[in-house]
Amino acid sequence: MACSFLYFDLGNVLLSFCHDRMCRQLAEVAGLEPEAIRQAMLEANGAFATQMRFERGDISAAAYYDFFCQQTGTRPDRTALEQAGSDIFEPMEASLGLVATLAGAGHRLGLLSNVGPVHWDFVGYGRFPPIPECFEVLVLSYKARSAKPEPDIYGQAIARAGVPAAEIFFVDDRKENVSGALEAGIDAVQFTSTAQLVKDLRNRHVLPGSSEPEAGS
Repeated sequence: MACSFLYFDLGNVLLSFCHDRMCRQLAEVAGLEPEAIRQAMLEANGAFATQMRFERGDISAAAYYDFFCQQTGTRPDRTALEQAGSDIFEPMEASLGLVATLAGAGHRLGLLSNVGPVHWDFVGYGRFPPIPECFEVLVLSYKARSAKPEPDIYGQAIARAGVPAAEIFFVDDRKENVSGALEAGIDAVQFTSTAQLVKDLRNRHVLPGSSEPEAGS
């Protein structure tokens, strides 16, 4: 069946990110050592669950800031802290170029991403073209109130695309998120490189085999 709609994950598919950089920058704002930030926000009991609640929209940015303060025993400037925690992304130029090529060819594109409001406010408004101007549909976990690999977010993505699940293609860097999409009836692959993604799209006749420019890894 032909691919009528293409969904992309955001992190580590279109933009790379670095937790070490995040810890260093948060530590500088909070006046702590990076390892203290890592233990408090990435490794402590409840930290992952709270992060997921934030990305699902279950708690607000203000509540997540309060969680940071409680975890670290500090209360730094919130604006500076959010900037430090968000300025961790780098463009994956080959993938962004591929998105621009697909959009230019008239393909319908969407983002399907686990992301909180602070990170989306940082990346989603012009810093990293073609995000979001090439994407017709944005299925963001904090707005969907559901996060991959939960079934509901895939159901919302299917409904928003307006085509049968079998006509939707999705790429994500995490195996469990690909599995969730497959269980929802979506054609999905795990991202390993842009070059491999180009091959996956050519196999589905989304890209021509000869006229598509070379994409890097």
